[in-house]
Amino acid sequence: MSKGQDKLMFSYKTVVHRWPVILTNIVSAISSVNHTLGEADKGKLEEGKGIIRKLSELKHNMGRNGVLQPIPDDGEGNLTCYNDELAATPEEEKRWFTMNWLFAECYLYRLLRTFFSLTTHWKSYDPFFESKAETYKSSSGAIVHLANALNAMVANPRLQDGWEGEKSPLEMAFWEMVQADLWGNATDLSLLVDLNYADLQKLQAVGAAAQKEQATRILRDDLPRVWDLLKTVKGGRVDIVLDNAGFEVYTDLILADFLVSCTPFVDSVVFHPKLIPWFVSDVLPRDFEWAIDSLLDPAFFSAHANVSEADTRALSELSRRWRSHMASGTFRLSVPTDTPIGKDEPAANFWTTQYAYADMPALDPALLAELQKADLVVFKGDLNYRKLIGDGKWPATTSFEQALGPLNGTINLVSLRTNKADTICGLEPGIEERMDAEAPDWRVSGKYAVVSFAPRT
Repeated sequence: MSKGQDKLMFSYKTVVHRWPVILTNIVSAISSVNHTLGEADKGKLEEGKGIIRKLSELKHNMGRNGVLQPIPDDGEGNLTCYNDELAATPEEEKRWFTMNWLFAECYLYRLLRTFFSLTTHWKSYDPFFESKAETYKSSSGAIVHLANALNAMVANPRLQDGWEGEKSPLEMAFWEMVQADLWGNATDLSLLVDLNYADLQKLQAVGAAAQKEQATRILRDDLPRVWDLLKTVKGGRVDIVLDNAGFEVYTDLILADFLVSCTPFVDSVVFHPKLIPWFVSDVLPRDFEWAIDSLLDPAFFSAHANVSEADTRALSELSRRWRSHMASGTFRLSVPTDTPIGKDEPAANFWTTQYAYADMPALDPALLAELQKADLVVFKGDLNYRKLIGDGKWPATTSFEQALGPLNGTINLVSLRTNKADTICGLEPGIEERMDAEAPDWRVSGKYAVVSFAPRT
């Protein structure tokens, strides 16, 4: 596994640059709230100052490679798993630069949760919500483009007609929707902490020319195998293990709506969110609801783009259809949509542990049994990919199936991952060498991707 001391790996940049910036941004968010508080909110103001002190101490401890301390007991889930592993770790490894990166990064977000959960006035506060919301608002061009495209497909009764060419219209549409969902992950706030509005627009380009070019940057493409699987399913279920809020969860919803509204293969989609603020931009239950409802507000995107009346109607149509899917059970979250931040929910606790998914069969067989009800499980994003393959330093040609370990063969799964960490597997011989020569940062830049499939056996 990677460690923060590996100066040639992305983990080192994470500890030295990304994490301190994230902590600084949280301080700024809390300070902004504190500036709005009056005398009547003195208790909240003092607690806010206390959180800022803790954040400053954590940042200092991190910068001097301090020891990771046990997480305080706040009565919420996933406490003993972290503290037990810490207790079992040799003292010389129990530091920010020497602890394995996957554990340290997950530990960081569980520790941060206690800064809020142990207060009276900040228990339900998501320090990342404003940044998630701003990024969503900044994505208006891509959001409108996809809304109009999907609404047209839903209204097209001939989409499922037979076809004489290499690909049917339905398969071509499926390819387009998965492309949009894959590259929607290019907006990851924990990784792209320095991007401006123009950068976001470039990352989220979803026009035909952009998608054609993007396809050349998929270094492993198992999408034909996924399509072949779906064609054997009638009225099935797809689960999506969510990653980022904002534009990415919007593209998750776009793909899900396409599957249930435009194909005969899928009747229901189950979405798996996180329960605590996680890796800055991950989806909480209320982020999911908010992403849908915001589309009904004509003024929502006005600060960033000139959204026409026709565009507003298209977004409203989309939102109302998704609300209908939620009401009918066609769409559902794995936990209640009103689940508060930090609630202990067995159906979702595993996603915010430090464990690799190879541990799921042994540590959370109930979750695995639930995923086995799906005909296909889609894992979104870089962290889910890292956890799927144990964040190992695999040779790039190691098979994806081998890297999955005990999870392999238990479910039909596909990982849609834009590359933002060093670990990777499943590449054909020669690809790693070519990419090292052509684009030395190909493992971490988010400009290249893999679509990796493993079947249930």
